[in-house]
Amino acid sequence: MQSPSRFEATASLKLHALISDLQWRIQMLEADIAEEERRSGSADPGSPTYSMLALTLRARRDNLRNSIAMLEGRVERKSPLPQAA
Repeated sequence: MQSPSRFEATASLKLHALISDLQWRIQMLEADIAEEERRSGSADPGSPTYSMLALTLRARRDNLRNSIAMLEGRVERKSPLPQAA
């Protein structure tokens, strides 16, 4: 089995760091969404009185989740398959 090059190892570490950072940002957005919903008194995104800020934050959060899924797919494709013994 061939060991990964330094470049591949560094790229993989960077992808993992980026994913972790994006997950942290999602947590922050979720806290901001909850706070905005509390402040505005509406937690139903389908309601006409729902906050535009909360809707925008939800869209950002969803985009980050999609980005994470894409990046995790790249990580999985790059990781070598285990060899059968």
